[in-house]
Amino acid sequence: MPDSQLTRILAIRHGETSWNVDRRIQGHLDVPLNERGQWQARRLERAVADEGLDALYASDLVRAYETAEAVARGSGRPIVTDTGLRERCFGIFEGQTYREIELVFPDESERWKRRDPDFAPPRGETLAQFYERVVATATRLAHAHLGQSIALVAHGGVLDCLYRAAARIDLSAPRSWSVGNATLNRLLYTPQGFTLVGWSDASHLDGPALDEESDGGIAAEGRRA
Repeated sequence: MPDSQLTRILAIRHGETSWNVDRRIQGHLDVPLNERGQWQARRLERAVADEGLDALYASDLVRAYETAEAVARGSGRPIVTDTGLRERCFGIFEGQTYREIELVFPDESERWKRRDPDFAPPRGETLAQFYERVVATATRLAHAHLGQSIALVAHGGVLDCLYRAAARIDLSAPRSWSVGNATLNRLLYTPQGFTLVGWSDASHLDGPALDEESDGGIAAEGRRA
């Protein structure tokens, strides 16, 4: 397929926050980068300098925006925020640790862990709604830049959706791939959909990146694809 009919996508999860470390659900709550997350962002600034980005999009939540500021400095591209790149809304789960959710909401926690596509925490999004939002947003942005390269700075759940869309993996399937903080993930978009190019590049971080699962599964640290 000619280059004019595809978009190169660099998908980046935000840097680490204290709530990532605590395994506390952030969702739509604003939590800034911690000291390590700020360091990761500075490393991203150098890592993207030679990417030749034509556009930079980011979630408007502060942890993603702070990360995108570093990408903007490295790429020379302004940040365009898009609420479609926000993390899943977890409703009443937000602000609580995984353990607290298990104790206070055992039935809801079980459906969450099973990745039930139709389950939503009270006042939150279902997994199916979240996936539809993310893929529609990424498709819209990528289609607007055929023949170019763009960066999407977002969240772990967003990257999980993009991986599933590109690899044609069912929403309810357990996750076996990493979505570490501040890692580089590469996809191609064509009008036929997304495909994977490379995933979970942490070479610019000189070490493993935290990968706590936002879907209620088992936490993993330092996994690399």
